[in-house]
Amino acid sequence: MDFKEMLFPLGAAFVLALLAGPLLIPVLRALKFGQQIRKEGPQAHMKKAGTPTMGGTIILLALALAALRFSDKTPELVILLVASLGYGLVGFLDDYIKIVFKRSLGLTAKQKLAGQLIVSLVVCYLLYSIGHPTEIRIPFFDTALPLGWFYYLFVILFMLGMSNAVNFTDGLDGLLSGTSAIAFGAFAIIAMQMHEPETAVFTAAMVGAVLGFLVYNAHPAKVFMGDTGSLGIGGGLVAASILTHSEILLLLIGGVFVVEILSVIIQVISFKTRGKRVFKMSPIHHHFELVGWSEWRVVTTFWVAGLVLAAVGLYINEVF
Repeated sequence: MDFKEMLFPLGAAFVLALLAGPLLIPVLRALKFGQQIRKEGPQAHMKKAGTPTMGGTIILLALALAALRFSDKTPELVILLVASLGYGLVGFLDDYIKIVFKRSLGLTAKQKLAGQLIVSLVVCYLLYSIGHPTEIRIPFFDTALPLGWFYYLFVILFMLGMSNAVNFTDGLDGLLSGTSAIAFGAFAIIAMQMHEPETAVFTAAMVGAVLGFLVYNAHPAKVFMGDTGSLGIGGGLVAASILTHSEILLLLIGGVFVVEILSVIIQVISFKTRGKRVFKMSPIHHHFELVGWSEWRVVTTFWVAGLVLAAVGLYINEVF
């Protein structure tokens, strides 16, 4: 597979998302599927209350249709779709409960974790069924770390951690849409280099889907993706890194997501142990808002950071 062939799933998903927006956004608005804004969040966000959410359905629909159309429908594609759509379903339930019960929090933490755990276990079973190597490639050293059965525990923890890191990144107009497009673009290139055609098609389709969605999600957003989109994106991104044996590289390419979740962890630990906050608010993108940055400045800065990290990750993958 070459770059020209990648343009087909990318373009198809982009057009599908672009066409789905005007069809689904009015439906979400008519159903009163509006965003509930946290009272403790930045006050500037209160004006966003009522903006249609659950727009992640647009992303996942465009992704699935494009990936199925341009792939050979192998077990690897099944794994990618199960990870993305499965996590997206957990997010959909979370969003639905938020909207129906008019509260900013949907599923309880335990319920959300249980749903993500079930999807992760299914992914592990599918990886086992295709004989996926139970080792982790280590960049720089041209070697791999064999984990045996512990690899599946790693997969579960990795999926839970990184999907929630991606989820935390979804807090400003266009922030996750842009950073995830960059990350998936990097993994599309890696998939081609690793001769993983289904993963290449899937990641290219995701790039198109989130860019099509970004047309409606850029500031000022006409629709939010909700947990439906953010968890679906996170699940698909982790699965792509697993199938390309690039789990460690995801920590670099997805460095923006890692920083976001670390900011939350640091904030919680600091407040519980010292009674003090390190950041004005976490995740860290809200901290920059509260120190005076405009929303657009925060988003574009994080996009640039994502581009730099993706470029470094691709260089490391190519050299080592």
